[in-house]
Amino acid sequence: GRGRAAAGGSSPPGHAFRRVTLTKPTFCHYCTDFIWGLAGYQCEVCNFMSHEKCLKNVKIPCSCIAPSLVRVPVAHCFGPPGHYKRKFCTVCRKSLESPAFRCEVCELHVHTDCVLFACSDCRQCHQDGHLDHDTYHHHWREGNLSSSARCEFCKKTCGSSEVLSGMRCEWCGILAHAACYVIVTPECTFGRLRNMILPPNCVQLFSRNFSKLHCFRISENLQTETDEDDDVDGSTQGSTKDIQISTDSSKQTLKIFDGNDAVKRNQFRLISVPRIAKNEEVVEAALRSYYINDDQQEYELQTFTQQVLLSDDVINRNDAAEDSNLGSVFRESVPEAWIIRAKPKDEEVIRIYPAWLKVGMAYVSLRVNKDSTVQTVIKEVLPLLGRQTECLQNFKLVEVLMGSKQVQRMVLDNQELILNRLKDIRKTSIRQMNQTRFYIVENSKSIVQVNLFVGGLPPQLSPEEYTNILKEELAIKTNVVSVSHVYQAQGAVVLQISCFSEAERIYMLVKDTVVNDKPLYAVVIPAVMASKIPQNCCPLLVFVNPKSGGLKGRDLLYSFRKLLNPHQVFELTNGGPLPGFHTFSKVPSFRVLVCGGDGTVGWVLGALEEIRHKLVCSEPSVAILPLGTGNDLGRVLRWGAGYSGEDPYSILVSVDEADDVLMDRWTILLDAEEPAEGAENGIAEPEPPKIVQMNNYCGLGIDAELSLDFHHAREEEPGKFNSRFHNKGVYVKVGLQKISHTRNLHKDIKLQVDQHEVELPSIEGLIFINIPSWGSGADLWGSESDNRFEKPRIDDGLLEVVGVTGVVHMGQVQGGFRSGIRIAQGSYFRVTLLKPIPVQVDGEPWIQAPGQIIISAAGPKVHMLKKSKQKQKK
Repeated sequence: GRGRAAAGGSSPPGHAFRRVTLTKPTFCHYCTDFIWGLAGYQCEVCNFMSHEKCLKNVKIPCSCIAPSLVRVPVAHCFGPPGHYKRKFCTVCRKSLESPAFRCEVCELHVHTDCVLFACSDCRQCHQDGHLDHDTYHHHWREGNLSSSARCEFCKKTCGSSEVLSGMRCEWCGILAHAACYVIVTPECTFGRLRNMILPPNCVQLFSRNFSKLHCFRISENLQTETDEDDDVDGSTQGSTKDIQISTDSSKQTLKIFDGNDAVKRNQFRLISVPRIAKNEEVVEAALRSYYINDDQQEYELQTFTQQVLLSDDVINRNDAAEDSNLGSVFRESVPEAWIIRAKPKDEEVIRIYPAWLKVGMAYVSLRVNKDSTVQTVIKEVLPLLGRQTECLQNFKLVEVLMGSKQVQRMVLDNQELILNRLKDIRKTSIRQMNQTRFYIVENSKSIVQVNLFVGGLPPQLSPEEYTNILKEELAIKTNVVSVSHVYQAQGAVVLQISCFSEAERIYMLVKDTVVNDKPLYAVVIPAVMASKIPQNCCPLLVFVNPKSGGLKGRDLLYSFRKLLNPHQVFELTNGGPLPGFHTFSKVPSFRVLVCGGDGTVGWVLGALEEIRHKLVCSEPSVAILPLGTGNDLGRVLRWGAGYSGEDPYSILVSVDEADDVLMDRWTILLDAEEPAEGAENGIAEPEPPKIVQMNNYCGLGIDAELSLDFHHAREEEPGKFNSRFHNKGVYVKVGLQKISHTRNLHKDIKLQVDQHEVELPSIEGLIFINIPSWGSGADLWGSESDNRFEKPRIDDGLLEVVGVTGVVHMGQVQGGFRSGIRIAQGSYFRVTLLKPIPVQVDGEPWIQAPGQIIISAAGPKVHMLKKSKQKQKK
């Protein structure tokens, strides 16, 4: 039985080992060595395989008792099912061949039909209002380590590609053998990245009804069509995978339901038993298929036929003459269906977990009988916890169902009979009974506060006007909803909501609401308690654009959520950079990592510029992980030409060691004097002046025209543009088509630098450069010294102006054979366009109507992070 196994020190925790004959090469899950000979020991519940000599050392608990060992139940966050090579399922320990789930926050991998049995032991990334503690213990997750992984303690390899083995702490990342991890000091200090991690005890999020995907802002467009219903995960079809319907005539395959809930959903598991099996053997096999290692004498099987299955009245068919039926089951070859039921008991021992205790006892065991009510249980438990002097009314008993996807809490009524409650749960599902706990909780007045960031509203309105729009469109209840922050320039507000159901209603409604032809969007954001952040901690705010360069963003999002706290990682397609900056607005010192192309970096720097005055840390330094096609800024700051799959952990270490440098940013004012082309009869109004920010370069003429053609090609067939190599090929092709064109750009524009007219040579393209890298890494200015100009720097408050004579010249610059024609250097420029001309700023191209363009330095210089040199040499 389970209780006995767990209590006896030497016996393995919860496993049901049986000697088995090995027919194929097999490895031990404890020591990962090959099992020589023909016999091994396998757990009949979770498939743990062991040498005979290792049996007495096994510390890894069986899946059947894993739920009872969880300290703080936290549900997992499953994305859409995917294919994960060379990984093993945490529940049944077999490899994942078919599509499977992985948790987006911890390393859990699990088959689609094992999900129901995974226990809610995800890492705790925030305080949920239920618990508050400041010391952190290692959060161990077993297995799926690379075969080169080394144990922190004995320094030998602890990973294995053959079996699920080895342990990893989900916070600090240390690795250890199953034998060694038990001797590690339990306290976790977050490891090498601790200065960048947002500590979980500084983050508060009341997440009761929001799914985990909402809490961690994991965008749902990445979700495939999964069934919304929380528990339906195809465990009907899937469960056949372990049992090939046996043609062996001595065996019989049975369908087993674990309660009324499974019958309703038609979710069963298949077991294969000998035709002449005893009743006890069938019950035992049924229990094990549901990962329950209880004594089979406490359970019985009830049969029912298909007609009964269709009627709802399963409950009243209590077959007393169970055994006489057994003979008749085996007449037909069709699998017959059975329900497994717990036999009623007159008294039981239940565990009560004290929710307010930070340390000390995990739980108190209490014997209950037919007359025990919730109230009598509370009365008997308090003295055992040293709280006998307290008033009973201050406590309540909470039933917690620790499902893998959701942890559900329910306060029990004081008069409820506890044995009846247990009976009801077991009738619904004996698996759920295995995942249910009772907590005794103090009735504290816990304040609920959900923060919703709502964007897409019309910009530049007053707080009252925003409140009125929300009242009108979303019918918000102003007694529980208040507008706590307003971002007028961006048309966004932050709502504070003190009622879960209202928060959920607004969140769901926002998705379908359009104001002035713009869809609104909502993001659930946590509250960061800045006062609790340790002195030397400078958390990293991570922005990832999953659409940039080769679509590597999805994997990076997963890696960064896993290495840091998922609350520091923001997906830019889900509301842009603003929700991230708002979340960090009170953090005294933080840094930023932007994963994306140069356009993404510009977007984040622009947002930072607009919101800087509302941040306590108004000048955070920004590092870049280049995912785009050009990545010129990434090159200049030594982050490389583009991400090619380096280890995300080492990227974070480089960010931690990077040097702070300053960089100029520029404002470009475009003022068209006449309407853009295509206006009716020329009566249209001229366009209003447009202001754009520039970080890298601004081009007029030929390079903007190529950019524009490339842009159009990409918009026509976006699916093809998923590799940098292909993207460059298109650039070349577009360029070849322009070789013979001659344009006299110098006749169509006038240039003034720092109030002086500048004579332009005969050119086809004019480029203003802020950084010494252009067009994916070319040096346009050139390196030779020149007594007319200063040596270019990214923080000297000057821009360099260079000309190119055409596509061939641009190609030679790209190849490194020539540089551009140096024209000027300065800090204030006025360009007059006499004709419509293609213009591009940092890779974003358009056609600009005739008029004025003024380029001048923008606000304060920005702090960027440059990868330090000694790191590169290694």
